[in-house]
Amino acid sequence: MTEGEATGTGGSESTLRKFRFGAGGEGNKEEGGARKFVKLAQTAEEYGYDTFAVPDHLGNQVGPLAALGALSQATDRIRLGTSVLANGLRHPAVLAKEANTIDVLSKGRLELGIGAGWLKEEFDKAGIEFESPGVRIRRLDESLTILDKLMRGETVDFDGEFYQISGLEGSPRPRQGPRPPIAVGGGGPKMLRLAAKHADIISVAPGTTPDGRMKLSDMTIEKTAARVDGIREAAGDRFDQIELNWTIAVIVITDDRHATAEMALKALEQGYPPNIERDTEFTVDDVLNSPYIAIGSFEEIAEQIREVRRRTSMSYVGVFPTQMDAFAPVISLLKGE
Repeated sequence: MTEGEATGTGGSESTLRKFRFGAGGEGNKEEGGARKFVKLAQTAEEYGYDTFAVPDHLGNQVGPLAALGALSQATDRIRLGTSVLANGLRHPAVLAKEANTIDVLSKGRLELGIGAGWLKEEFDKAGIEFESPGVRIRRLDESLTILDKLMRGETVDFDGEFYQISGLEGSPRPRQGPRPPIAVGGGGPKMLRLAAKHADIISVAPGTTPDGRMKLSDMTIEKTAARVDGIREAAGDRFDQIELNWTIAVIVITDDRHATAEMALKALEQGYPPNIERDTEFTVDDVLNSPYIAIGSFEEIAEQIREVRRRTSMSYVGVFPTQMDAFAPVISLLKGE
């Protein structure tokens, strides 16, 4: 899956992966509801995004697996993913069957993203136990071990702390070989080490507060590169087989980067955007160099993304549904690089 191996933080132009671009949608009221959900994915395909992913929440959104089943028939080229499934909501034996079915129906376009689950409120409302972080990570470790085998069509015997499986054969056989790629995301060292052990794709995220807001202190290019170094150390010889992803949280198209960055700092001081926790002081340079904030003209944002890849080796760029249109012109500037 790689063009070569990047050593240390970043790598030479000849050793870095080509860019890929991910969009997504929830099918919620703000996006036009479930009826417009399919059109959103079709638009992402027309724009040239490589993947379209659906998150996994019990609130105001479509069910991710049913939605991907529909998209497998409504789209032609774009890869289909989850970003990411909450492990505690599904048994891995059941999930493996659903995942392989989507891979077959989509003619080999599935990327299965899965995580430990983080939104306690939803588990509580559903009457599902929300376990401690350590337990959720150990449970996910077992799930990933089981998914790896069942999604290859192998027969599994497994006797773990959380799951016991006896002689279960994975079916249907997936279209992709040896199985659809598995993506795991995280910001903390334990989750990133687990991802380095199992995942084909790792989403490198800032750490979050208990209510899910991204920590500003983790959004610098330096902290991001350090997280990648931790993945490299944990993955060892596997590192060159892993694709690294990140999602841009804020996109602002402007002809004056510095003035807009100064305005962004003022907005942060006033608590905007609300999904970011201001737990440190940021400078203009911090804003302009952050992988998670894209400010400037299309050409300037494209150059910023090239620099992020050079410094971190991350190459798989994701955007939020509300920014899919704004980011689309950047794709044409970077496609094929």
